[in-house]
Amino acid sequence: MSQPSPRSVALAMTGASGAQYGLRLLQCLVEADVQVSLMLSRPAQVVIGMETDLSLPGRSREIERFFTERYQARDGQIRVYDREQWTAPVASGSSPPDAMVICPCTTATLSAVATGASRSLLERAADVVLKERRPLILVVRETPFSEVHLENMLRLARMGVTIMPANPAFYHHPQGVDDLVDFMVSRVLDHLRIPNALIRRWSTEQGPDE
Repeated sequence: MSQPSPRSVALAMTGASGAQYGLRLLQCLVEADVQVSLMLSRPAQVVIGMETDLSLPGRSREIERFFTERYQARDGQIRVYDREQWTAPVASGSSPPDAMVICPCTTATLSAVATGASRSLLERAADVVLKERRPLILVVRETPFSEVHLENMLRLARMGVTIMPANPAFYHHPQGVDDLVDFMVSRVLDHLRIPNALIRRWSTEQGPDE
């Protein structure tokens, strides 16, 4: 029997390039009526300002309102937590989310998760998801990968973590950056078992399945 779609997802965005991936994923999770616990590292907020036209407010509650209004989320559907908000539900194994995605994920965050560092709420939330055997997806954004990066990815993959580098395909004939972003977000949603129609799927006439 296949696992059901998650009702709650912890979404973490770090300072890697590719803020558009995380923002689009947040929008799609809201549209799928998923409860989202959102964690933004300080570098992530800087990168969002650099790579998009968004100007996020400084406080977590203000960011919460900002995204709730932007994506027309229901009241309380998006909860934003501070870096050291240790009372957040995602910090405890007694109330873990159904799944967690770090998108985009820096190699520094990759290393912290692989070693169980738990120096911030984001890292602690990943540690909780790991120990509670919940799905964890890392959309790693770096190139090229060093031996350290590869070893950390292999270590996590052996624990059951899905390592999904931000490597969009081109067989769906993307017409712009948005189509490339949607390809990666669609793959994340697929692994979360959330139905989506963001991209044209590969067919037997088109070529092998991704």
